[in-house]
Amino acid sequence: MCHMSAHEQNNRNGSADTTAATIDTASVDNDRPSKTVLRHRALARRKLTTPEERREAGEQLVRHLSGELASVSSHGAPLTVAAYVSMGTEVETRPLLRWLLEHGCTVLVPRLGSGLEIGWSTLTSVDTLLTVPGKPAADGAHTTHLRPDEPAGAVLPPEALREADVVIAPALGVDPQGYRLGRGAGWYDRALTLRRQGCPLIAVCWSWEVMDRLLPTEPHDVPADAVLTPDGYRQLRDAHRSGSGI
Repeated sequence: MCHMSAHEQNNRNGSADTTAATIDTASVDNDRPSKTVLRHRALARRKLTTPEERREAGEQLVRHLSGELASVSSHGAPLTVAAYVSMGTEVETRPLLRWLLEHGCTVLVPRLGSGLEIGWSTLTSVDTLLTVPGKPAADGAHTTHLRPDEPAGAVLPPEALREADVVIAPALGVDPQGYRLGRGAGWYDRALTLRRQGCPLIAVCWSWEVMDRLLPTEPHDVPADAVLTPDGYRQLRDAHRSGSGI
């Protein structure tokens, strides 16, 4: 079971609604940037972060999210969290994954195969994650497409997501309605269709990636219920209307 202390539950009151909306995106009209342009901008900005900043940002995620998860597990039942292992210039998630495991949570992380679906594995230790080799580039000088580290355990089917009480997903940006700017492959949007009703989706990004304008959307896009950044946690969607939320 996930066990949260009273102090951790009190963190919830001090961490909500502190995320600043700073990304400059165009309004929903014919002049708005495409998702491709927005991705390039986000990735270029992320390259300015240092490993130390990413680690410190990851510690802040724990501080802001611990109280929110305490409210989910207050009924005392075991808590299953579908999360992810950060890579590259993303906010470091290993502190959060370690905290979840230390508090008795069952943690699922993606296993990315060669197809279009995300499989899952149960994470038992952050220290035993395995590096997934990249794909050699045509010139042989470097590797292409970064892959997150993965557990060595059995690969679970996409339907394993139905066991999750909370889903934590990466984003390159999040708009006011909760729509995520992803990396363009659509893996998460496909996977999230298997999330059970009432399971909240929390998007994680840098503070400056919380947008004050609407993203271009497509019919298959799945909005998040909340956004988590190093600066705080913010509920984005009405839990009663969306059928989920914390």
